[in-house]
Amino acid sequence: MICGSTSTTIQTGVLRSRVESQKNRACSNEVVFLTTLSVSAISAKNISRITHGFDPIEFLERSSACVNRALSEFLPKAQVKPRTIHKAMRYSLFAGGKRIRPALCLAAAEACKGTWELALPGACAVECIHTYSLIHDDLPAMDNDDFRRGKPTNHKVFGESIAVLAGDALLTQAFEVLAQAKTTSRYNMSMLVLELAKVAGSQQLIAGQVSDIENEGKKVSLSELRFIHERKTSALLCGSLRLGGMSANCSPEHLKALSDFGHNVGLAFQVIDDILDITQSSEQLGKTAGKDEASQKATYPSIVGINKSRQIAKKLTSKAFSALKPFKGNAVALESLGDYLLNREC
Repeated sequence: MICGSTSTTIQTGVLRSRVESQKNRACSNEVVFLTTLSVSAISAKNISRITHGFDPIEFLERSSACVNRALSEFLPKAQVKPRTIHKAMRYSLFAGGKRIRPALCLAAAEACKGTWELALPGACAVECIHTYSLIHDDLPAMDNDDFRRGKPTNHKVFGESIAVLAGDALLTQAFEVLAQAKTTSRYNMSMLVLELAKVAGSQQLIAGQVSDIENEGKKVSLSELRFIHERKTSALLCGSLRLGGMSANCSPEHLKALSDFGHNVGLAFQVIDDILDITQSSEQLGKTAGKDEASQKATYPSIVGINKSRQIAKKLTSKAFSALKPFKGNAVALESLGDYLLNREC
């Protein structure tokens, strides 16, 4: 927690120094990140966890490296004019992170007996959507965050105007990437595009963000908070899983199972995030801790307390794993990733 003008001055100076360093080498870390997964926020407990003989960390490392290589190919190179926008897009896209949504997309494809190759366009598309939303979330007009994944946020490096456009460009890029996917007998291109458009649109992801903003500083009911989390977090996780299943021409039963799993994982994940925002430091989180409380945002702990929030997360976790029963043990990667995501220290 920063208190007093001296600490604030020091933090501002550190930020300015880091921004200058990042701006001078905006894409220099990209090559390293293309082959290496950032695990700074992974606890020792999670690193050692192996579910049913399946190691989620190893899966995340492999899937992340695969997705990063594909993203680098899908996106315009940093040298393509106008260079500033392409550097800004790549800066945030390759700034670190565990690529959870793409990993879930690839794991869903596996569960439905599909391949990573066919699922990659969907996996990369959802990561473009996710990164665009983070860039915009960090802007002064929204969450006003200085750091993301331990690095200066996009607008701190490139300025607010370019950050807005970088987010816009990644949103558009997502559909260009998805348009390169191969269709199946059950799912044509219009269905794939509609899937992504819905989860990223005004009734899902954007709806959650709008409701989140409008309810800052207000007393929010638990049902309204659930509405926010279902749209701001669950929607894209659910869409990631569904696109993975659709790439494998999954059955309607399996598509519903993936939807139910994603819905509950997303809700539980956000409840846990709300708890961690209180209980962990900025260094542990890789982003500014305590921002929810400082901005008077509604969270599960602020409404029902930490202990009740943990109970809710546990119940949602149970529902998530129950949703995978139709796969009859063939969704090991999804089970393991779910265990990794929902059993964080909180």
